[in-house]
Formats: sequence, structure tokens, C-alpha cells
Amino acid sequence: MERNLIKAFMFTLNCNGNLLVAHEPLVMGIINVTADSFYANSREQQVDAIIKKAVNMVEQGAAIIDLGAQSTRPGSTIINFETELKSLIPVITAVRKELHHIPISVDTYYAEVAAAAIESGASLINDISGGRFFPDILQVAAQKKVPYICMHSHGSRETMHKKIAVPNISEMLFQYFQERILAAEEAGVIDFIIDPGFGFGKTTEDNFQIIKELSHLTIFQKPILVGVSRKSSIYQTLGTTADEALNGTTVLHTIALLQGASILRVHDVREAVEAVKLTQLLK
Repeated sequence: MERNLIKAFMFTLNCNGNLLVAHEPLVMGIINVTADSFYANSREQQVDAIIKKAVNMVEQGAAIIDLGAQSTRPGSTIINFETELKSLIPVITAVRKELHHIPISVDTYYAEVAAAAIESGASLINDISGGRFFPDILQVAAQKKVPYICMHSHGSRETMHKKIAVPNISEMLFQYFQERILAAEEAGVIDFIIDPGFGFGKTTEDNFQIIKELSHLTIFQKPILVGVSRKSSIYQTLGTTADEALNGTTVLHTIALLQGASILRVHDVREAVEAVKLTQLLK
């Protein structure tokens, strides 16, 4: 049994001059600065409420707070970078003032938003496009010396949620990250984090295959982020809703951790931290 447990390696991230040292998997708390995200309890638009939620997540054990103002659920409306900036920058500034020691991740694919967010206090870039939509975002990560989270997705902003079954999802992810790591290295990115993109344009079967074979991605020797929290492949399989998907989420978190996940991006911090603590005992 022990031979099947993949230990996530210790890693460090240079977060805009502050070194984040991970001796065990980290938990990233999601806060969506939008009224359009798929899970209602992740949405906040008032600065005071966002600060309160961020503080509560940190108290529960979150090591990183992820802030985004662009909903990327299927069917969502794309907003331009000016609108995203207007929503996001005051929030990042306020959270940074309250939680000056906690890394803030900016969830965006716009290079302009990423640059402004880092100037306002963010210290990681979380890009669902992997630099495909706006390649200059890789230069921003390199110039600002911040970690870059590269998610797998396909298609354009308009088509990325179109579900495409593939012969071998693990092989496709390997080829994608091989190419994206090279592009990031050529741009000068130092800290690169892999996100296989659970739920983005993938069939339910492929989503579960990703979790089952997550350890295949450890070949890159990069931290692996897993974002399965309350997604439709979980609640539709169970015949429930996003509001009722916490238990299913925790099950997949546990499996992902045993397969080498380094970071869990979650709506429910306390439960994810407990999953990390318990799975660490198995290793």
C-alpha cells in the first residue's frame, strides 16, 4: 500500500521577494469578486465582507488567498480588463493591508490586470489560459518575479468549456505542460505551478482520470495545484448540487493528496486543511 502513496515534495515559492516555504501541501482559499461565479458562497463584492472572509480563511489554515473578478463558469459573460481592474485592485489593496503576511494570488488571464495586481500587493498569478490568451502575462510573471500558476485549458475564451473527449487525458496534459513550461522558461519565469484544469472542457470521465493519474504529472518536478472544489463533475455524479458537494470534494482532495498534489484551491478551507493533516500521516 505504501508504494502507491506519492509524497508531494517540499517546495519554495518566491512571492515577490517573500519566500513561501512549503513543508506539506498548502491550501489556497477562493474568493470571487463577482456575482456570477458558480458557487454562491464564494461570491463577495463588498470590500468589508471580502476582508472578513479572507481573515476567516487564514484563521482556518489557508496559506494563500486567491482573488478573481472574472467568472469562468460555463456560460459566463467575459468582462474586459478595465472592468476587471476596477473590481479587483481595491480589493487586493484592502486584503493586503489587513493580511500583510499572506500571499495573494490574482486569478486573471489579462497581462494588464496581473501587472497592476502585483503592484497593489498580489504575489502570484493564477492563469486559467496558461498564457495562451495573452502571452505577455508570462513576461509579467518573469519581470515581477512571482510564481505563475499554469492551468490546462483548450480553445478560446469563448469555447474553452466545450467538452472534448480525448483518447488519453494524461498524455495530453503531459504534452501541454511540456510546451507551457518551455514557454515560461523562455520568458524567464522561475516558479511554475501545474494545474491540470479539472472541469475545464473535459468530460466527467476525463476529470476523474486526471485525479486517478495525477501522479504522472510529478515527472515535471513542479508543484501541482488541484482545483476540484464543488465542481459539476462531483455534484452531477452524486445527483446533488454545488451546495451539497463538500463531502465529494473532500474525497477527491484526499485522493489527489495521495497522488502528489501540492496545493488545494478550495472554497472550504477548514475541511481541506483537515484532509492535508490526515493524509500526511499516511505518508
